[in-house]
Amino acid sequence: QLQLVESGGGLTQAGGSLTLSCAASGRSFSSYIMGWFRQAPGKEREFVARVNARGDRSFYVAPVKGRFTVSRDNAMNTVYLQMNSLRPEDTANYFCAAGLESSSQARHYDYWGQGTQVTVSS
Repeated sequence: QLQLVESGGGLTQAGGSLTLSCAASGRSFSSYIMGWFRQAPGKEREFVARVNARGDRSFYVAPVKGRFTVSRDNAMNTVYLQMNSLRPEDTANYFCAAGLESSSQARHYDYWGQGTQVTVSS
């Protein structure tokens, strides 16, 4: 069992930066692949990025590549999403998730946080 709690969302202007954190409690955080997803109003949840268990491999969806960085600190049971050069289209509720498959599909993730809202104004 893992419990995940996101923080760090907020309101920023286009071009700004935010860093999201996802703190995990429970066993074996370091065994899980950690993903970030987002969901905008009226849209389906979409994959954003993931990092492998060791934290030395990451993968990003094309629209955020070069702007977002996912990282983790297994000693602190925390995964991060550094978001730079934010755009209004990045506005969404951001979720972290834990799974055992290296996947971009939400159904492959077993544990989810409650989400943190990111709003980017133009």
